[in-house]
Amino acid sequence: MRKQTILLTGGSGFIGRNIKESFLADKYEIIAPSSKELNCADKKSVDDFFAATVPVFDYVIHSATKPGHRNAPDHDNLFITNCKMYYNLEQHKKQYGKMLIMGSGAIYDMRNNISNVSEDEFGTTIPIDEHGFCKYITGRDILQSSNIYDLRIFGIFGKYEDYAIRFISNAICKTLFDLPITVRQNRLFAYLYAPDLPAVIDCFLTGTPSYHAYNITPDKMITLLEVADIVCEVAGKPNYPIKVANEGMGLEYTGSNARLFGEYSHLKLTPIREAIKELYLWYLSNKENINRDVLLFDK
Repeated sequence: MRKQTILLTGGSGFIGRNIKESFLADKYEIIAPSSKELNCADKKSVDDFFAATVPVFDYVIHSATKPGHRNAPDHDNLFITNCKMYYNLEQHKKQYGKMLIMGSGAIYDMRNNISNVSEDEFGTTIPIDEHGFCKYITGRDILQSSNIYDLRIFGIFGKYEDYAIRFISNAICKTLFDLPITVRQNRLFAYLYAPDLPAVIDCFLTGTPSYHAYNITPDKMITLLEVADIVCEVAGKPNYPIKVANEGMGLEYTGSNARLFGEYSHLKLTPIREAIKELYLWYLSNKENINRDVLLFDK
């Protein structure tokens, strides 16, 4: 029997690499072209790629993005570049069965307290930052689409993320080099473990979702200080130094998963303590590949 095909964009990125190493690679034929082979921000490149593709793809997983985080090398044209990526792929919607967008909770406007937000609250406020505004514009289009689905991911962590800035990996790596963990400001987050994402994706590939937008987030909410305590416990360093740069609580970043689990109640997500332990052991086994210098200062 022919394996169904997935076109994966952003295959060399954090989420893309976790997808390629998951069970999805055994279940599906994953085609993950490099940015030289498929530049999603360039219309001609996308058009030529699809013109050369026979037959059509069963699915597209769009995880490619121009990053806007504080460690990104280039913040220019963030909005226009990411919008082009989406619309260049959207224009070929007849050449794939479904497209899943690896979206973001930033669509709900990160200027505000995002507390257990539901999908129906989309559009209550409009983000003004380029990343959030792009998600808002494309999110409106997705709601009117026939075969495109927005998976709105909030906090996510796992191997291959940028440990220089991503809190959980950064905290783990600092304990490996006896450097103090730094919390910019305590906040309440909903953290998804990256290896759990492929099972969520598979639900959308094999099923017929009732909606075109879903918050992808676990039940358990956790503060950054609680995360830091778990990291210290897993590292066997319960009295490890944790520095808090700014007092008080920052803006919350959590979403309701009632829609997701109402439809896919069989999904099982890894408890965060277990996930942190697994990630800690992975970094420990790869310690020689960690650049200690980037851990000496906080961006």
